[in-house]
This record gives sequence, structure tokens and C-alpha cells, in this order.
Amino acid sequence: MQWYNLDEKEVLEKLESNLDQGLSQTESQSRLEKYGRNELKEGKKKSFGQKLAEQFLDPMIIILIIASILSAIMGEWVDSIIIIAIVIVNAVLSLSQEGKAEQAIEALQKLSSPKAKVLRDGKKIDLESPLLVPGDLVLLETGDIIPADLRLVESVNLKIDESSLTGESVAVEKHAQDKLDGEVSLGDRTNMAYSSSIVTYGRGKGLVVATGEDTEIGKIATSLSQYQEEQTPLQRKLAGLSKTLGILVVGVCVLVFIVGILYKLELIENLLTSVSLAVAAIPEGLPAIVTIVLSLGMGRMAKKNAIVKKLLAVETLGTTTVICSDKTGTLTQNEMTVKKAYTAGEIFDVTGTGYDPKGQILLDQEEVQDLEESPLERLLHVAVLANDASLEEHPEGFKMLGDPTEGSLLSFAGKADIRQEDLEASYPRKAEIPFDSSRKMMTTFHQVGDQAYSYTKGAPDMVLERCSQVLTRDGIIDLTDQLREEILAVNSSFAQEALRVLSFAFKKTESIPDQPKIEETEKDMVFVGLVGMIDPAREEVKDAIHQCKTAGIIPIMITGDYLETAVAIAKELKIADSADQAMTGREMDQLSTEELKKALESKRVFARVSPENKVQIVKALKELGHITAMTGDGVNDAPAIKSADIGIAMGITGTDVAKSTAEVILTDDNFATIVHAVEEGRIIYANIKKFVSFLLSCNIGEVLVILIAILLNMPVPLLPIQLLWLNLLTDSFPALALGMEKGEDDTMYEKPRDPKEPILDKEISITVAIQSIAITIATLGAYVIGLNRYGDSGIGLDTARTMAFSTLILAELLRSYSSRSINFTLFHIGVFSNPSLVKATAFSFFLMVIVMYVPFLEELFHLVDIGLHDWIIVLIAAFIPLVLGEVQKVIRFRKIQEKFENVD
Repeated sequence: MQWYNLDEKEVLEKLESNLDQGLSQTESQSRLEKYGRNELKEGKKKSFGQKLAEQFLDPMIIILIIASILSAIMGEWVDSIIIIAIVIVNAVLSLSQEGKAEQAIEALQKLSSPKAKVLRDGKKIDLESPLLVPGDLVLLETGDIIPADLRLVESVNLKIDESSLTGESVAVEKHAQDKLDGEVSLGDRTNMAYSSSIVTYGRGKGLVVATGEDTEIGKIATSLSQYQEEQTPLQRKLAGLSKTLGILVVGVCVLVFIVGILYKLELIENLLTSVSLAVAAIPEGLPAIVTIVLSLGMGRMAKKNAIVKKLLAVETLGTTTVICSDKTGTLTQNEMTVKKAYTAGEIFDVTGTGYDPKGQILLDQEEVQDLEESPLERLLHVAVLANDASLEEHPEGFKMLGDPTEGSLLSFAGKADIRQEDLEASYPRKAEIPFDSSRKMMTTFHQVGDQAYSYTKGAPDMVLERCSQVLTRDGIIDLTDQLREEILAVNSSFAQEALRVLSFAFKKTESIPDQPKIEETEKDMVFVGLVGMIDPAREEVKDAIHQCKTAGIIPIMITGDYLETAVAIAKELKIADSADQAMTGREMDQLSTEELKKALESKRVFARVSPENKVQIVKALKELGHITAMTGDGVNDAPAIKSADIGIAMGITGTDVAKSTAEVILTDDNFATIVHAVEEGRIIYANIKKFVSFLLSCNIGEVLVILIAILLNMPVPLLPIQLLWLNLLTDSFPALALGMEKGEDDTMYEKPRDPKEPILDKEISITVAIQSIAITIATLGAYVIGLNRYGDSGIGLDTARTMAFSTLILAELLRSYSSRSINFTLFHIGVFSNPSLVKATAFSFFLMVIVMYVPFLEELFHLVDIGLHDWIIVLIAAFIPLVLGEVQKVIRFRKIQEKFENVD
């Protein structure tokens, strides 16, 4: 059916819908069952069989399976079965980790899915887009993503960007009243709005005519909200590290095999030892562990009100050097309250807070009683009628729908007993020119009796420029230069008190224009007055700003507000110390790129900026080498959000465009949440370094133990199945537990790391080298003592191997505790302060004891019971790496203490 060929009446009849009430909940539920959810089918996922097969296609696993088969052919059935069993256990663990990562990502995708504003049972509600059904009446505003295919039934200066469908870069004007004849191409259907296109201007209403796969975007299987998984730079670094280490380890294993042949070791045992050593030594599980740790980190961030849509963002957050933040709602509470008003030479004070219309309007400390026919009454009328917000009374208080600034104006009017619904009933809106960021005004047209008026509100300087007269108690007079200066002086005084100031004007017109023109309407207007309102700073932001500075992160305020207002808030929050650190968008426009870069070295506040200015700031910061986070909430913020290294959208006030562009969504619109997210990003990266250090020191230690023993022509200290079991115990559980480590005391006292910094930095490399040698000495020491005491054959050799086996496992498990911090000792961070690690190491120790003391397992793994004396030797040796690591940290700890003492 071609809906664009039908008029409004025909569309309503076919959809059985209603423009005043929308659909009922009962009917919508019935249609949801009939048509299904409004979403595209997900891409084909890998089956369990495919995932399982991938686990066995790894070259090392294939070699190990071949070795197992050879072992079986040689009659070593027990070894063969155990090797295969361990391979299967490893595969199950990898599948489990992969599944958890997918679940975490899917949960976050659901959290960040956009909503639609819909009329149901006569009430405006926010509805999850997948629940839309044909016949639903959708309300559209600037910034919305069209949630389904719509036949428009109302349009007010409506323009929609359909580039995702048509490739047309210019937004298309839409006219609901059009009825199109014949076959019309997609780009010319002016009475339709299509799923995934973007409202860039005006507002409108539309009836849902197609959902899900039936939409135009569904037909080409494209969705703006579809998550695209990608490998992060960190994962590529780790994969490269694994590959490099793998090549080195394979070389060592080949050397071990050749030496074994020269020493005439049994061929199968020699082959199994070499292959098992390679499998145990290569950290092939690193990418999987990184994925699960990043995903768990994303989940923790979501609990702290930061939804991270991409794994890449988690990593980048930790490197952030500059946070560019909007002021309203992010640094402040986003609960505007009118505090002052000005009309005809009089300044009024307004009491009360929030959106509850309780309070008084005072003139010279006396409550104003009579507003009839006064300039203040006209100001309140303009404030209420040129207004797209609404106030609703609920049991828990008044709830504002719309822009906070407009909501405060409705509350202000309510304090004079002027109600929005009464005025709109008496003076209905007939047309409008919506607000846009370039002219910073909005105008509505109303029929007042037999006369027509335009009511305008906007930025004082912009409105005042277009006024030629002013309303006084004695009537309308010419706006002289003296009066203009007086108004600007009041405006400046309001702004210096950190008040946001709006100006109001009106104009009598002959009639309501069919197509209002800005240049004709918004000129020669009558100035009415000013209103000053405040959005107080969030208390928690002050601490967050302090944290930023101690962490080496520069906070920058970027706002459309006046310079005086921005500076006042910035000084209160300690973002800036004086007005010298502030700059306006107009001043920015006069600077070259190089001059802007130089200004960014000292400027911390940018006021009255345009969307283009925001992009300029981001690009200049990036060229200076900064890793930049940019917050925004509007359609016009999308280019800056996209340009930044980390784009952050507001979850409450943010438009769907901003949310779909950003990597991070703040569900509480709070600057402090950004700082928490940065801290979490740093913690995650630090934890990744910890378990990389742990795995490498353990794996290199294992290689050295076997290599040195064979080079010295000693019996192999560990059999293949012992190596594989050891690898299972130490590589999986403790490494994952290290990924859940809490942040250290100095997490937000360090400068942001360089994104190019290698995983194995100088400190980590030194630590890995020392610990690898310590693990090797401890294990070989216990082994040699065992050989000397019990002999190098038969039960004596098995005893020595048991001592080496238990020493190596315990040394690595204890090493995991030392790995919890590069700088701080265990006594400082607390031995048991990571419950996950305690559980992981206890479980690994339990599995070690089982194979050592359960008779049939003991025999399968060629292990024997060892006595108390042997255990003492094992424990002493196992503690060597831990003690060395802690001594190494004591030296570093003194430097950390000095750093804390130097922090303000």
C-alpha cells in the first residue's frame, strides 16, 4: 500500500487510529502480537557447534591432539585420555568466557536503545521503540530518530535528514497536508517519514504505517542502532604480543625437542613435553580474558550510570587528557528556577525552587498583588505561550516535560496564578517558527480575540537587536539608546549573578501567516522584559573537578550561555580562576587554527559557542596531542561528539542523534559520572597489565624450568599432563580474578597514560623478568632437593616431580597476589581485599590437592604423597617469588608516598 497516496482521513480509517487518543493499550498489545516487535532481525550468530569447532582449530591445540593420538598409538592410553580431557575443559572455559562477553554486550545494547514519544489512551508516554505498532501516533521533535515508517499528519517547519536512505545530504522539508498522486520516488515523498532518518528542524506528528522488517530501512537490512563489534587497539596489541611470544616459545620448544633427541630421550615423551610446554607457555587466552574483563567493566560502568556502547571506549577512557563538558545539566542540576525578572524599569525577585509553582513575586520586598494590564503580565503571557514544555502534578511533586528553561517559566507564571492550559485555551497557537541555535530565538503566533500576535523569546542580545519599541506601564514607546543601555546593564547584572537570562517580545500582525518568514516576523518587535533563572551547580561535581586536576585531566566548560554566567559557574566549580580564562564563540571565530591552539593552553571556559566552534575546539585539542572526551545532548552536538576520541551523550536530556553518535551515554547527565568512568577505564587497563604480567612471568618461568633442566641433562621436571593441568589451574581462574581488582590508591593521581605506551612497559618488563627467574629458581630448587633426597628414577623421580609440580603451582598462585599491584605491598592493599582472587586461588589449590591425594588421579598424573618435611621445602620455595616481588615494591612505595605528599 502506498500510504503517501492517501489523505489523512483515509489513513486513519485504514489504520483504525485516532489523532486525539492514539491507540489503547489493549489494541496496541493485540497489534504487537499480530505484527511483531518493531526491530530488525539480528545478524546470523555462530552456532554452538561452530564456536566449539573454532576452539579445536587453534594450531597448538591441533598439535596437542595429534600428540595425544600418537601417545595412544604407542600404548600410553591414560596420558592420551587425560590430554584430550584437559583440551576439552579448556574449550569449555573459553566458550563460557565468550558467552559471558556476548551477554554483557547484548544487555548494554538493550540499555542504550532509543525511545519514542507516543500518544496512548490520550496520554503522551515514552515508549521503547520495539513496542511500536502500526496505528501508533508518534510525536516528533528536533533531534529525534524516526522510530518506524510514518505517514505524517502534522508538520510545523519540519525537516528530516534522510541521507541514510536516499543519500541526499540536505534535509528534506516535510508537509503533512500533501496528498501525493501516482508513483513517487522515495526522496520525494514529502508526507512520509522513514525509520532511522533524523528530525533536524521543527516538529510534527505521524501515524506508524510500517514496523520492523516492513520499513524501508528494514528492506535493505540497515539500522543506525545496530552494534558493530570491532577489535580494539588493546586487543590487537595483546594479540601481537601473544604472537611474538608464541614464536619465541615455539623456538624454545623446538630447541627443547632437539636437545631431547641429542640426549636420547624417548621420542613420544620428548614430543609431548615440547608440545605441552608450547601450549602451556603461550598466553593464547589473553584476548578472551581481555574481552571478558572489558565486558565486566562495561557492566560496572552501567551500574554507575555510564552506558559504554563499545569496548574501544573503555580502553580510551583511561587515556583521556581533556574533558570538554556542557554546563547545563552536566555540571549543574538541570532544575532551572526563575530568580529575577525585569520589565519597564522594575526588577522583581522571585522566591521558591524547582518546578513546583509555589512562591512569590516580589517588588521592593513586597508581594506583587495586581498584574492586570501590566508589562509583567504580558511578559508572563509570552513566557507561557512561546513555550513547548509542560508541567504535570504528580503525588511525588511536579514533573516537567520538555526543556528545563521553559519549565521554569511555567513555574514562574504559576506563582502569579497564570496557568498554561488556560492561556492556550484562550489564545491557541496557530503557527510557529521553532528555536534554532543560529538565531537563538523562537516565535509563536496566536489569535487574541480578533487580533493576531507573534510572541518571541530568546537570547537578550538577539531579541533586543530586533526590537524598535518597548512596553511600559504607560503603553508602548520607542526603544531609545538610553533604554537599550539600561536593559543591557540589567541583563549583565543578572548574568554576573550566574543567572541565565531570556528576553521576551511581541508584535501585532494583521493575520496569521501560512508560511511564517523569520525576516518579516522577527523585526520591529516590542520589547517586554527579561527573566533571570539559575541552574545551581551539582555539589558532587566540585569533587569530580578536583579529581580531574589531580589525575592530570583538564576540564573545559563549553556552553551556549552568556560569558558572565559561564565564568560564575566555572569559578564556583574551580574550573577557572578568573574571566581571563574564558573566551566567546565570536572571539574564537577571529582566531586562526594556530592561535586557537595557543589559546587552549590557558582558556578553560568557552561561552556563546556554536556547534561549529565545538568541532573546532575538539580538532585543535586533538592536534595538540590530547585525548579528548566531548559531552553533548543535541543534534547540533553530534559532529563534535563524533570528532572527539570519546563522545559522551546525555541520557536524560540527550536527543537520539546524540546518543546514537556517542560511545558513552550518561544515564544521570552528571559530570561526576564521566570522572567515575575515566577512573574505571584506568582501573581496567591497570588490571589488564596486572594479569598480563602474571601470565607472562608464570609462562616464561615454566619454559625456563623445562629448558634449563633438559640443557643440564636432568630428567624432565614436569610431564606433559602435569604441565597441561598446571596451565589450566593458573592461567584461567587467577587471571580473571586479577581483572576484577579494585582501583589502587594512586589511580586518579597518575597522569593519563600515552595511548602508544606498550603493555610491557619498563616496570612491567623488569617485574616479569625478576619473577620468571624467581619462579624458575624456586621450582628447580625444590626439584633438585627432591632428586638428591629420593633419587632420579622410579618412585624417587615421581616424588621430585611432585615437589616441582606443587612448588610451581603454589609459586604461581602466590605470584597472583603479588601481581595485584605494581607499586603497593600486600599489607597495604590487604591480603584478602579481592574476594574473587581468594576464591580462584583456593579453587585452584583444591584441584591441585585432588590430583595429588586422590589415589586413582595421583596415579594418572604420576604424582605421589609427600611428607611434612617435603611440604616445608615446597612452601619455602613457593614463597620466594612473592617475597622478592614485595621487596621490590617496598622500594617503589617510598616514591609513591612522596607523590601523595606533593598532591594538593
